[in-house]
Amino acid sequence: MIIQGGMGVAVSSWRLARAVSLRGQLGVVSGTALAVVLARRLQLGDPGGELRRALAQFPFPRMAASVLEDFFIPGGKPATAPFRLTPMPTINFSPALTELTVMANFVEVFLAKEGHDGLVGANYLEKIQLPTLPSLYGAMLAGADYILMGAGIPRAIPGALDKLAQGQPASLRIDVEGALPGEEFISTFDPRSFCGAEPKPLKRPLFLGIVASATLAMTLARKASGRVDGFVVEGFTAGGHNAPPRGPLQLSATGEPVYGPRDVPELEKIRELGLPFWLAGGYGRPGKLAEALRLGAAGIQVGTPFAFCEESGIQTQIKKQVMALSRAGRARVLTDPLASPTGFPFKVTELENTLSDTTLYEERVRLCDLGYLRHLYRKTDGTVGYRCPAEPVEDYVRKGGDASETKGRKCVCNGLPSTVGLAQERAGQSPEWPLVTAGDDVAQIAQFLPPGAEAYSAADVLDKLLLQA
Repeated sequence: MIIQGGMGVAVSSWRLARAVSLRGQLGVVSGTALAVVLARRLQLGDPGGELRRALAQFPFPRMAASVLEDFFIPGGKPATAPFRLTPMPTINFSPALTELTVMANFVEVFLAKEGHDGLVGANYLEKIQLPTLPSLYGAMLAGADYILMGAGIPRAIPGALDKLAQGQPASLRIDVEGALPGEEFISTFDPRSFCGAEPKPLKRPLFLGIVASATLAMTLARKASGRVDGFVVEGFTAGGHNAPPRGPLQLSATGEPVYGPRDVPELEKIRELGLPFWLAGGYGRPGKLAEALRLGAAGIQVGTPFAFCEESGIQTQIKKQVMALSRAGRARVLTDPLASPTGFPFKVTELENTLSDTTLYEERVRLCDLGYLRHLYRKTDGTVGYRCPAEPVEDYVRKGGDASETKGRKCVCNGLPSTVGLAQERAGQSPEWPLVTAGDDVAQIAQFLPPGAEAYSAADVLDKLLLQA
């Protein structure tokens, strides 16, 4: 009845997903930028040994040994030393990045599922297309039970899951700005080529599309490349990326997008599709599960309360900071129409010493060294180029971008890893500041604290939410 949302970069870590799954609900790992996460965790020394234990179970030992040789630092790197960078995603993945991506997703799902038979899912973003196929395959190698995807219309994913499960090559059409009529750019992953032999058949995970409207749900149900097994219907109060308002963009006095009645999903039309759905966005409060069930939902997806529980990946000091604001009634989230390079509105929690601070944002030296949210564009010679509105303005303009599109853009690719303690260090520069995202329910997370406690667990969240079901 409860899906724990896939949040940020390693906020929904394997520890959180495992804790939720052990309680009989659906634990979900975030699949975003997991290659970066694995590489940096290994460079921190893998102090608990969990990553090396998972890699020892990866079915291709040579690849696991190569990753350990490239990134593992016994005892961890010096605190002020920079992380070794991973290759940036391109339409033609290098073999090394392909292997790292498959392994990173395998490791996260394997650890979430280790030692029990509970359900575990993995969450991905349609807007981040290039790593999708190797990421899916890695999650499937570890036995993922569900795949969830939003931030776009993932029509090709159900069919890709079918092919990957059968060991067949899967392809995705990649969005490229300026592509000519009839011109296609394709990303392909071939399990046989990856495995070096005939791959074993894999379990095909159930697929849930994350949608913000009945129109999107109907499009997925009727035009997807394979079986859609249900939906997460997400409202605009949810954290992370939100669907933009329907119609012309209007901003409030605080500079936030104005949502109206047209942006409320038409549940009657979604019910008519005959597929299970879970309601999300503002459902992380006692009594909301019962409300969702009355509306015909199978349950709810909850993110924000889990984001700040003990098992989530967010740094402890940030959790304490947000908890203090929640207890004082001063926790606030801004729906920023400019922050994300994707162009989607993005929820930013207002906190000291994070990129929500305008001064810190303006002082940061712009650069692009991870590249997950870069836009692909067609060069005049027909090849693919890469640009990001959060990169140096002169670089973006030189690549044909409009300087006006760079205003207010934040480096989400660096800010999110910083939130979970994986900030890059750069000589002579300030550290990469965290970028903390949460839903509107962040104002009420203190309600999950047990009496006299300073922190709460995933079990505390589930107990409260299930109490009145």
